[in-house]
Amino acid sequence: MRTRIPAGHRLVLLDERGSPWSTADLAQQLARWRSDARPVALIIGGPDGLPPEWRHRADDLWQLSPLTLPHALVRVVVAEAIYRAWTVLTGHPYHRE
Repeated sequence: MRTRIPAGHRLVLLDERGSPWSTADLAQQLARWRSDARPVALIIGGPDGLPPEWRHRADDLWQLSPLTLPHALVRVVVAEAIYRAWTVLTGHPYHRE
């Protein structure tokens, strides 16, 4: 899998050992990623997370949930989370503020 990620990409691991991010936290991350102007690669860990060498190489570790979720569901939840965070960045009213 590592060979498929082009050099220079920001590596964001979705891993059980990562930090949980609220929508506001993710919006701040998106703003940082945007200003960094590097492509972002989101990597979904398996049920046991990712190997230590991946975590050491990662730019960010994101714990989506302490639950074990199927990859297909993670993709949907991440897409929704990014959409909501992006709307916060664009000034759309956010009902949690």
